[in-house]
Amino acid sequence: MTTTNTVTAPADRRVSKAPVSDGPPRRSRFKPGAGRQHHAGPFAYFALVIVGIGSLFPLYWTLVAASRTQDEILDTTPPLIPGGNLFHNLEAAWEQANLGKAIVNTVIVSSSITLATLFFCTLAGYAFAKMRFRGRGALMTMVIATLTIPPQLSVVPLFMMMSDIGWGGQLESVIFPTLVSAFGVFFMRQYLLEALPYELIEAGKVDGANNLRIVWSIVLPVARPAMMVLGMLTFVQAWNDFFWPYLALNQQNPTLQVALGQLSAAYVPDQSIVMAGALISTLPLLVVFVIFGKQIVGGIMSGAVKG
Repeated sequence: MTTTNTVTAPADRRVSKAPVSDGPPRRSRFKPGAGRQHHAGPFAYFALVIVGIGSLFPLYWTLVAASRTQDEILDTTPPLIPGGNLFHNLEAAWEQANLGKAIVNTVIVSSSITLATLFFCTLAGYAFAKMRFRGRGALMTMVIATLTIPPQLSVVPLFMMMSDIGWGGQLESVIFPTLVSAFGVFFMRQYLLEALPYELIEAGKVDGANNLRIVWSIVLPVARPAMMVLGMLTFVQAWNDFFWPYLALNQQNPTLQVALGQLSAAYVPDQSIVMAGALISTLPLLVVFVIFGKQIVGGIMSGAVKG
């Protein structure tokens, strides 16, 4: 007689079962390796060094030429090391071109244009991005179309208009025609279109805020990164503008670029003094970028990364 032993599993042991899926497995939104930190190789560092040298060499050459004499610059083998005539050339450029008055005028013009552009372009960009009104698309198309018109076409009628008003040779003739830019309106409109949700505006209206309160408390804080970028671009453009200020102003009331044009207007201009004046005109821009560089880069990165 054979006896069969039956082995039973303990009562407290449970067999785990795999979850049953109703369909095919869902694919992850993230690509393999997303979020992984990539390390730069030797080629990347070499390329960065080459780009950095190519970007800084014009500024370095300006310093070298501003510290040398005319004969040394025009030598067959130009020098690559700064000389000892820097302060002499800076003083000569300052006196010959009246750079003190030119710098003050340029600061007034650039600051006024930048503040006005930020104000008007932010308001117009918010209106085109989030406000619904008749003809919004057609008006935006007209604004963008003005970017295709060469500025040289408007020089003659603009000059006649400034003369009729009585602003010939005055800083107002340079400031008022550039208080708002089509690029600035388009730039702020595109930024606010993505960065400003309608829910924030509706929440402000529910709380009883009017349009001005919404712009001050909601729109401006959201638009601050883009305003920093636009402000920097506008300030640099206004600081370096030469064509229209050269036509609208005179030698007694110049901006910085117009004054530098006077240095090179001689029959045989002294290139060392011209480079010294160019160095003086570049230093304020470097100071501005050092002070606001972190905010500017942060504004560019916040506009490049979408949540």
